Amino acid sequence: MIIIGGGRVGQALETRAAMRGVPCALIRRKTGWEALTADGSGPILVATRNDDLAAVLEKVPAARREDLVFLQNGMLRSWLADNGLTGATRGLLFFAVAKRGDDLTPGSESPFSGPRASAVVRWLQRLDVPAIAVADQQFREVELEKLIWNSAFGLLCERYGAPVGTIVARHRDELQDLVDEMNRVGGAHLGVSLELAPLVERLCGFSLGIADYKGAVKEWPWRNGWFVQEALQRGIQTPVHGGLLAATGHG
Repeated sequence: MIIIGGGRVGQALETRAAMRGVPCALIRRKTGWEALTADGSGPILVATRNDDLAAVLEKVPAARREDLVFLQNGMLRSWLADNGLTGATRGLLFFAVAKRGDDLTPGSESPFSGPRASAVVRWLQRLDVPAIAVADQQFREVELEKLIWNSAFGLLCERYGAPVGTIVARHRDELQDLVDEMNRVGGAHLGVSLELAPLVERLCGFSLGIADYKGAVKEWPWRNGWFVQEALQRGIQTPVHGGLLAATGHG
């Protein structure tokens, strides 16, 4: 396995692989690129920040781009389409790494979808990291749910200067209204329909499991900014999202 990105996720996976004797090569920003050869084979995990994706793609030989597996949160689909990667393998990670150099803490199964999904899942399972290969439609549903969690809780945490547990306890009505807006926008784009009440319950349940975590508005073009642009294009009104963005200086 080749991993591009020496941050928390990349380092944690490399360390686990080494401890278990599982082959792995880690490519950092300036080192390790010799491992990525045009005549090689096998999945290439891309564990960089979203804003670094363009620079990474420039360094990947054209013959290996079908092996790329994107692990980023946020709405990547437009970027993938613009770069001829519509059918690329995607993954959503459900494990935590507190800081660079720490071991990962496994959570629920991390879903993967695409041509390299099964190979990645088998490799992660050798590292004792729960993972599962899923069909595209199921992946879209999880993708939307995680995008909403990151974007909604990040915004509300910043608005109230509070962790996610407090948002659930004190601002649940506003959270539900915000999730409703994001669900309609994201669902229209992805072609999925998530029932609101169960969705909110799942988001709150996950948040209460990490109640002290405090999110923020991050990766604007890939998260909250994407919802703004998509809502405008589709003519969907999102007054709760807009009001919260204005209150936090992002409007």
